[in-house]
Amino acid sequence: MKEGYIPKEQRKKILFLCDDIRMTSGISTMAREIVVGTSHKYNWVNLGAAINHPDQGKRLDISQDTGRVAGIPDASVYMYPISGYGSVELIRQLMDLEKPDAIMFFTDPRYWIWLFQMENEVRKKVPMIYLNIWDDMPAPLYNKSYYESCDTLMAISKQTQNINRLVLGDKAKDKIINYVPHGINEKIFFPITEFMKTENEKLEAKKKQILGDFNPEFVVFYNSRNIRRKCTADTIAAYALFCDKIGKEKAAKCALVLHTQRQDENGTDLEAVIDLLCDPEYQKVYFSDSRVPSEEVNLLYNMSDLVVLMSSNEGWGLSLTEGMMCGKMIMANVTGGMQDQMRFVDDKGEWIDFDENFCSNHYGTYKECGEWAIPLFPTNQSIVGSIPTPYIIDDRCSYIDASKKLEEVYNMSVEERQRRGMLGRDWVLSKESMMSAKHMCDNVIASVEETFAKFKPRKKFELLKIEKLHKNKIVHKLIY
Repeated sequence: MKEGYIPKEQRKKILFLCDDIRMTSGISTMAREIVVGTSHKYNWVNLGAAINHPDQGKRLDISQDTGRVAGIPDASVYMYPISGYGSVELIRQLMDLEKPDAIMFFTDPRYWIWLFQMENEVRKKVPMIYLNIWDDMPAPLYNKSYYESCDTLMAISKQTQNINRLVLGDKAKDKIINYVPHGINEKIFFPITEFMKTENEKLEAKKKQILGDFNPEFVVFYNSRNIRRKCTADTIAAYALFCDKIGKEKAAKCALVLHTQRQDENGTDLEAVIDLLCDPEYQKVYFSDSRVPSEEVNLLYNMSDLVVLMSSNEGWGLSLTEGMMCGKMIMANVTGGMQDQMRFVDDKGEWIDFDENFCSNHYGTYKECGEWAIPLFPTNQSIVGSIPTPYIIDDRCSYIDASKKLEEVYNMSVEERQRRGMLGRDWVLSKESMMSAKHMCDNVIASVEETFAKFKPRKKFELLKIEKLHKNKIVHKLIY
């Protein structure tokens, strides 16, 4: 039996608010790994969100499937599919019906404002655990009341953990704030070797599906949404320039594969961008635009040489971690959680961490990183925002710089790219990075157990002194 196994009737139950864990979004993928990897320890109820969910109104029992994957006989996992993320009324109903011991939730705080507003009601009974992330600086003081509404903040990135502390200030001492990076399942994402006959047959079939009869010598892979902050058009521009740099004859033996939507109202028309920038004779761009299970995405990583993500804002960048787990080199903008995966080191050779004096490495304070990573340092920082999120730095890297770095990777031997990629895989699997699914689940368990041990229910009422609100002022330097 699994280490730490607890019989079903003795487990605590957690109500997990997030995307439907059966689906393919990054949130779904990570939430599913957490549920499966901790089902020996907790019983789970997933309020599973989707746009216009076809199963809304049902209560689904996915215990048997979960138990089979988890390797336990008595998993208890139920799902309530829903369009959107929920409501006050629904949470009240589920707390009364399911009687959870904790509520855990995951994704942007803007989706949970209604939950934060009822925190006093919820936390009289059970703790609130937030698996949270924030893309960039300045520290979002507009999130302060949201962070204050939680008992535990599990921060996906080192930058997020620092942001939680900076925003909470003196109140941070009353919270559990732990680093819980995303973790990838090495049984799903792995390098396909020449000795894996069945996997090689699947790989060749996938190449045929995407590339036809073309067998490129160098493949650049992009796997993310076609939305503005992902800078997909910049990736295409960088690739087009790279092809010009190496010459038509060599470029004709290369390919850019985009696993994304061709058009998206939150992004752009990528086919129009390709028509503008690329000559199909030698600047070859291919789409993989169908939603496919993770096992097929593994094939896409394995047919590539380099995984690229040039996002101007990025909380984590899951495709980078998946690519590393497949033994592939990565090239990414130095911003948000992508910094964690590059493993920058300070003057003492230690993996960097953040505080009020050093909030991010997006200014290029440190240049040395893991050999598997090709960093793109932003050439421009612009403060953008909206009414609910008034300010955030938009880190823009240059597609011209990216084209030069693509050439640098192209000029490496196949053996050198493989060597560096495998170093990345070894590190992702290591105890230091904690970026495997097993390490992520262990970190979740540790944080949840700490929460249960320290949880003190909110009092029925509190007396608050009415004082003039202080204006929010930056709690760290703008340049660090």
